Amino acid sequence: MSADVVDLIMQDHREVERLFDELKDNPEKRPTLLPVLTTLLTAHSRAEEAEVYPVAAEEAGEKEEVSHSQQEHIEADQLLAKLAATDPSSADFDKVLQNLVDAVSHHVEEEETKVLPGMRANLPDERRTELGEAFVASRKEHLGDQPGDMTRDQLAQQAANADISGTSGLSKDELKKKVESEGEL
Repeated sequence: MSADVVDLIMQDHREVERLFDELKDNPEKRPTLLPVLTTLLTAHSRAEEAEVYPVAAEEAGEKEEVSHSQQEHIEADQLLAKLAATDPSSADFDKVLQNLVDAVSHHVEEEETKVLPGMRANLPDERRTELGEAFVASRKEHLGDQPGDMTRDQLAQQAANADISGTSGLSKDELKKKVESEGEL
């Protein structure tokens, strides 16, 4: 298995897409698959935010794209939390799922056409391998986290990635509100 962070991120994207298809096509599997999706997507996002986005912004020159990607993560977290709170057998589930699928698919397309090619072009192989190892370790650390399970430090990292200023003296709740309101696309 490749340890290149770009390849690892794309592998996660394919797995999330597979889970989306399963959730859409097999309603009877939703109660089992929904926790898998929320766990994977949350761990993936936290690992990107902590390990990948700061490097992509600073070392690969992708600051603007990273800020946009971070804003999309904030939106996806909100949609994922809404999906997790929706009864898989309810009539609303399909609509909430489709909203999440649309948002995440848009994010994946942009990330795979803008941020990741920039990382591949501007970071040496060794650096991408180091990032891959850090990404895997961070993702493993965050397995089990759910949308909304964030520390103040994680919220501060989201704010920094999204280029949101004026957050240093805020409480965790104030920071969360600022990130959610300014992180909206």
